Amino acid sequence: MSLPTGTVTFFFSDIVGSTRLIQQLGERYPDVLLAHHTVLRKALAEHGGNELRTEGDSFFIVFGSALDACSGAAAAQQALQSHAWPEGGRVQVRIGLHTGEATLVGNEYLGLDVHRAARVASAAHGGQVLVSETTRALVDHVLPISLSLKDLGLHRLKDLARPERLYQLNIEGLPGEFPVLRTLEATPNNLPTQMTSFIGRDDQVREGRELLSRARLLTLTGPGGTGKTRLSLQIAADVMDQFPDGVYFVPLAAVQDPELVPSAIAQALAISSTGGRRPIDALLEHLHDKRTLLILDNFEQLLPAASIATMLLEGSPALRVLVSSRSVLRVYGEQEFPVPPLAVPDLKALPSLSALSQFEAVRLFIERAVAVKPDFRATNENAPAIAGICERVDGLPLAIELAAARIKLFSPQALLTRLEKSLSALGSGARDLPSRQQTLRGAIQWSYDMIDAPGRRLLARFSVFARGGGLEQVEPVCGP
Repeated sequence: MSLPTGTVTFFFSDIVGSTRLIQQLGERYPDVLLAHHTVLRKALAEHGGNELRTEGDSFFIVFGSALDACSGAAAAQQALQSHAWPEGGRVQVRIGLHTGEATLVGNEYLGLDVHRAARVASAAHGGQVLVSETTRALVDHVLPISLSLKDLGLHRLKDLARPERLYQLNIEGLPGEFPVLRTLEATPNNLPTQMTSFIGRDDQVREGRELLSRARLLTLTGPGGTGKTRLSLQIAADVMDQFPDGVYFVPLAAVQDPELVPSAIAQALAISSTGGRRPIDALLEHLHDKRTLLILDNFEQLLPAASIATMLLEGSPALRVLVSSRSVLRVYGEQEFPVPPLAVPDLKALPSLSALSQFEAVRLFIERAVAVKPDFRATNENAPAIAGICERVDGLPLAIELAAARIKLFSPQALLTRLEKSLSALGSGARDLPSRQQTLRGAIQWSYDMIDAPGRRLLARFSVFARGGGLEQVEPVCGP
């Protein structure tokens, strides 16, 4: 399959309400899903669509022409609308189109534009086709008379990136009125805009959503640099529809006094304490009947304030709290979710270039490398070094990003050679990041500073076990 390069248009789609369909149709659902696949494939292939990936009820297609993508999306919706679905089994599909330039690695496209296209689709409703500004600019004056575009204004998508102006593709003969878009504006929130794309972690986002549906207090744990904050934000964005009263991010890294935690939360929610009321009382009054999600970020240096989360949960039956911390809060009802490093390939059995780009660590490295050096490309020649870099830093997102930033100065092989001698070759990250996120040493130092004196002595004793050890080996050395 020869895939288009340069400026391409990405098509994402999935079935809205697929869980409901599965429950209603039971053993008939596989036949309905197969019919959905057949209808879409025929309509999209007739307009030049290249099928890249199909997972469950979702399609990822690429077009060499934005006009072909719009025509294909319209044909797909028309075919789905006219298909003879079984009783109770009518399929409603949402579609998103976005045009950009992405890096082609083997048969895989990487880059911010791929992620943006997926998020455009996630904002749509069943039967709706959404189009980004870049796609609109290419088709606005060449669409056939049966198609037109409706400006829906600026929207923040669930990738938490910059706002995107979205357009609805109106298709003659099909419904054109839909509810408010499924974007961040639909729910009160203060989620910060992210400057880079969120890569991979699909399984962790899915698991986080499921855990948060069962546990009212979910704590993401892991060492510095594993991406706890970014994962918590993405989980929050994905479950936003479930919290109509708001989703609020509370940054706590700069708060050193546990007694100031209620004030920090109140500030994030724009709640003022009047008449001498304590901030905790104002919070309890405000939250007691609301369905709200709080994200308490960087809680590790404030563990004595863990009871604040418990008080809020006890006084607010519909509240959920999502915490990121290097250690658990150790309170009743807490569900821990350890955040793993990104998946890295086995250096002893490297797969093809296309398969290699499926590893999250490799994808992150390539995308961040292209961001600092636009002409950078992953090739069969440099792929082993890229994989080696990701393995050398154990799949740690912070370290991978620091390494990718050095591609301006070193080839992947030269960088790997330096990393094998010393991790100091990673250098420093962006100046506007907190000091603990600018270097790997800073991340480790932040964690070390959180440990009390007995813990530091224990860590020093542990250091003799370079490759770890079982209890029977560790206890004689590290015991009392």
